[in-house]
Amino acid sequence: MLRTVCDRPTLWEELLPAEAKVMPPDLVAVDRLLDDRRFFDPFRAFFDPVWGRPSIPIETYLRLMFLKYRYRLGYETLCAEVSDSISWLRFCRIPIGERAPDPSTLMKITTKIGSATIDALNAELIAAAVEAEVVDVSWLRADTTVVVANIKYPTDSGLLTKGISKISVLVGRIQTAGVAGRTSFDDRVPAARQGAHRIGSKLRRRNETAKAEVLEITGELAALAETVCEQAKRVLRNAKRMGERPIKRLRRMLADLGAAICAVEQIIAQTRLRISGTQPAGSTRRVSLHDGDARPIRKGSLAKPIQFGYTGQVTDNRDGIVLDYEIEAGMPPDAPRLAPAIERIITATGQVPDAVTADRGYGQTSVDTDLQALGVDLIAVLRKGKVSQKRHAAETTDDFVELVKWRTGSEGRIATLKRQHGWDRTRLAGLEGARTWCGWGVFGHNLTKIAALTH
Repeated sequence: MLRTVCDRPTLWEELLPAEAKVMPPDLVAVDRLLDDRRFFDPFRAFFDPVWGRPSIPIETYLRLMFLKYRYRLGYETLCAEVSDSISWLRFCRIPIGERAPDPSTLMKITTKIGSATIDALNAELIAAAVEAEVVDVSWLRADTTVVVANIKYPTDSGLLTKGISKISVLVGRIQTAGVAGRTSFDDRVPAARQGAHRIGSKLRRRNETAKAEVLEITGELAALAETVCEQAKRVLRNAKRMGERPIKRLRRMLADLGAAICAVEQIIAQTRLRISGTQPAGSTRRVSLHDGDARPIRKGSLAKPIQFGYTGQVTDNRDGIVLDYEIEAGMPPDAPRLAPAIERIITATGQVPDAVTADRGYGQTSVDTDLQALGVDLIAVLRKGKVSQKRHAAETTDDFVELVKWRTGSEGRIATLKRQHGWDRTRLAGLEGARTWCGWGVFGHNLTKIAALTH
């Protein structure tokens, strides 16, 4: 059952002195902004209005999630800090004398509502800012960045070893449940770890002979993983046959085992390709067991030439409000993403920007054509390579140069999102998880910006 507000004040509220009821000015402004009941609408589809166990108040949930992403807190730390702070309890609309909700409650709600609800919250926030007349869309700038997945640097041997270990653990749990019959399954984890250790010792020599030996050991690990997968498939078939109506926990274990087998088989296939001298395609390469959507991304950084995760695009205005964002798997081209982003902003705000700028990655004639069709007057996007004299003259005008200089500030906007709002690394797995994580980061960032403008 949906609860939108907390309607249970306690006696302690009246006994507190006025000094204890004072909240920091920035929280007061955000609190006033979140009082708008339009923020409850995206949650109505997930809770029955009458029946079922009452949810925590949505106003409490929204304020807790703002604090989490604004101050980079984990769920457990967040709930502990809120429970120990009178000002944060009052900000979150939690009655004095009560504790914050359990961290698992916040996790479950966040997983349940998904990224679409976060997108709707951000849209409602922009709509509220437009009504308050604090959104300026005259100048817009866009840039892309890498949102790193929560994984370690992937290697074939490391992924194979982890895959063998994961399958072995899952099979052990299923056998303990007593539904796998007498299906044999050999524990190959020690052999896999020994092979990974041998690879580490060979790499220290850094010569061609060592590289050949590493490839040979990697091939042995791939063969070992194939054997483990075949045995695990037999266990899975027999477990499904014996457990005609398995309990929910067992069904989850069987689903996890099936997913792990598929992931390891994919890693085996790409390992075989690499051993044969063929580089696996980055768009389909598996780099994690638990995050199947993460991909290798090359963005030209000298410090980190290759990162693993997702590509995000951010479009903001002169006040720093992020008016549009999107997270995509892999490394899609920049140019086709700009016009749709500007079109979404026009739809959300009802205003057509006077000027749009972006870096050279967007520098194509089609970009200018699409933006002009939307009604944009000035498009300051430098072209790649050598340009014609006419284009050079256009790129050296005062307005064009001023916009290009202003565009460099998008790097600072992205740095702020990464440093203060979680865009440096998504802690949720999968493309859906990355979109949810980054959406909350944008929500917290925009709340701070808009609250300052309306204060």
